[in-house]
Amino acid sequence: MVVKFDIGSTATFSKTISEFDVYQFAGISGDLNPIHINKIAGEASIFKDRVAHGMLVSSLISTTIGMKLPGEGTIYLGQNLKFTRPVYIGDTVTAKVEVAEFIKKDIVKLLTTVTNQHGKTVVEGDAVVKVPIEE
Repeated sequence: MVVKFDIGSTATFSKTISEFDVYQFAGISGDLNPIHINKIAGEASIFKDRVAHGMLVSSLISTTIGMKLPGEGTIYLGQNLKFTRPVYIGDTVTAKVEVAEFIKKDIVKLLTTVTNQHGKTVVEGDAVVKVPIEE
């Protein structure tokens, strides 16, 4: 498999976060924090409603990296994340990755962001990945 892309190349993946997604992630991860799964607790929180898990939202970055850019066979080496806004059930979020730097022939730094349906950044950071190359 040969992966071809340049500095500045981008890819995106969008998803509407459903109540089912939040419950399923809570069950898989074990993060049963009431602000995610209990409407009363969510309404009493600083967010005024239930919010999606930050790691659920940021997992869409992984989807974009593994399935689109660089794509299949890519291996995560590291990821930095900053959560800047809450994501609510029903929000549509878009993960974007952008090639920022070739550290080595097969090691790439990516800028990573997730925005909501209003274009507001909800997660930002960067990732370092190992890309598949043919010798």
